[in-house]
Amino acid sequence: MKLLKPVIMILVCLLATIASMPGYSNTNADNDMLNENYTLLAKGFYNLNIEVLNDIYSDNAVYISETQDKDILYGKQNIINLYRNFFDKIKRKNAKIEIDFRVAVRQLSEDQSTDIGYYLVRFHPGKESGEPISEFAGKFVTVAKRTAEGKWQINVDSNTRSKPEFYYRAKPMPNWYYGKQFIQQATEQAQ
Repeated sequence: MKLLKPVIMILVCLLATIASMPGYSNTNADNDMLNENYTLLAKGFYNLNIEVLNDIYSDNAVYISETQDKDILYGKQNIINLYRNFFDKIKRKNAKIEIDFRVAVRQLSEDQSTDIGYYLVRFHPGKESGEPISEFAGKFVTVAKRTAEGKWQINVDSNTRSKPEFYYRAKPMPNWYYGKQFIQQATEQAQ
């Protein structure tokens, strides 16, 4: 037993050394960092805070919109400008917007991650409008790259529209982002 303790200590030190080496990928830590981008996006939308996007998107990011009348956007600043215009419209209407995501597939390698999943957006119009809350959903693909500092930033962001039921039916996967803020409303469940 006395010999076993030093061997265990050596193994623990060896594992700690390997885990701290450049290039080593701690999958749980990587999943946590990737998931945090979705949390930040949701908070940014809810607070109409454009600054959140600065940390999430890489400088040379590409955004492919779901709409047919929009061109591909190149560069973080162009993506930020797109969201700034969108957030400004929401503010002018005294409205709120919420978004959440459910990752269905994650392909993770040392320096790149591809997430595929569903998103749901709820639009809360200003009270003075008298309009009801509305929602729309879609599918997304994001490709994130690990920076030299070890952070994950979105390099490619693409989305399409889909039925909200796909978001609601998505199954949680271990360690992948699975938004829980939206519960299917009773009127939607009856349809």
